[in-house]
Amino acid sequence: MIRLGDVIMILDLHRQGLSVSAIARRTGFDRKTVRKHITRGLEPPAYGPWAPRTMLLDPFVPYLRERVAAFPDLTGRRLHRELRERGYTGGYTRLTDLLRDIRPVAAPGFAQRFETPPGRQAQVDFAQFRTEFTGEPGVMRIVWLFSLVLGHSRWLWARFVLQQDLPTVLRCHLAAFVAMGGVPAEILYDRMRTAVTGEDAAEGIAYNRTLLACARHYGFLPKACRPYRPQSKGKVERPFRYVREDFFLARSFRDLDDLNAQLRQWLDEVANVRVHATTCRVVAEHFAEERPHLQPLPAGPFQATLRLERRITRDGMVSVDGNLYSVPDSTHRRPVEVHRLADAVQIFEAGRLVASHPVLEGRGQRRIASGHRRQRSPANSTTPREELLLPARSGEVVSRRPLEFYAAVGQRLANQGLRK
Repeated sequence: MIRLGDVIMILDLHRQGLSVSAIARRTGFDRKTVRKHITRGLEPPAYGPWAPRTMLLDPFVPYLRERVAAFPDLTGRRLHRELRERGYTGGYTRLTDLLRDIRPVAAPGFAQRFETPPGRQAQVDFAQFRTEFTGEPGVMRIVWLFSLVLGHSRWLWARFVLQQDLPTVLRCHLAAFVAMGGVPAEILYDRMRTAVTGEDAAEGIAYNRTLLACARHYGFLPKACRPYRPQSKGKVERPFRYVREDFFLARSFRDLDDLNAQLRQWLDEVANVRVHATTCRVVAEHFAEERPHLQPLPAGPFQATLRLERRITRDGMVSVDGNLYSVPDSTHRRPVEVHRLADAVQIFEAGRLVASHPVLEGRGQRRIASGHRRQRSPANSTTPREELLLPARSGEVVSRRPLEFYAAVGQRLANQGLRK
């Protein structure tokens, strides 16, 4: 835009005898502009009102205001994906400019960041989430997110669980190692009870013995972060907020399995294929370079065995950690020995393995394995089981008879017993 003062300067230079090109070079205006104002003389330029511009984002502003009002912590990337699904073809920067006007952004705090070499360190922690599964309307559930983050590439593995006990922690470790195809040299833990059992000024930190056995098996060094210093494990603390804002909010889940299925899809399609804000690298590509630096997996998985003695219930079940597991009908009702492994529950009778079950998540569940029951379950039964009836031997034909027939047979046998 040219001002009245600029017009006066152009006219003054023209009176001094400078050419249009010389005036344009000295003032920085285009030659056409200079020539126009020399011809027009001294009169103020007039500008009409600007025509309003239609922005690609305008039709989506009401939706964005509604989403941010309901979920203020939703990330710009998440909202950008949602708008793209609804037909938005504009850029990400325009969206973030609008979001700055809709919601205030807190000033970031200062924290010193320490980068680790490839394969050196992973960080592990739990975070609490609350949700209402659509399969259990009206019931608010507490679920825990186990998260493991590689310090170099920021590759993320996570799983929602119902409790934070040691078998759950071990199962998550084993699954994470298999998913990444190796083991880091050390793992940094928050001072959770399943990892750190105590601290002595003379002897230092005392770690859980079973966790130490797992560390020896896989060849990693467990390390506890300093107390009251969340900055020392910031690489795993920040993803908790990222998971909550970019994945968890504004979603619905049928049950825990559905929650973890959606989480796995989000990890594969969003979290681990994004350009990380700190490293400025695509996480998956960065992880591909880090993977050769990980230690190889051992020949077999770690099996920590906790031996328990349990009695069989009247309906042929054994209670372990608040869940019920079946034994075959042929098992005698006597104390049995239970081996609780990281990923399985094994039941022994007189030293003989009679049942093996995968570990059930949570509490209050029942599982009946294939072949443990000779009769089918009732139609109204909700107990998960693998039905398998015993086959009839070759040549046998079992005919159907009314109940009165069996009542008559029972009465005859009873009368014979009375005669004796």
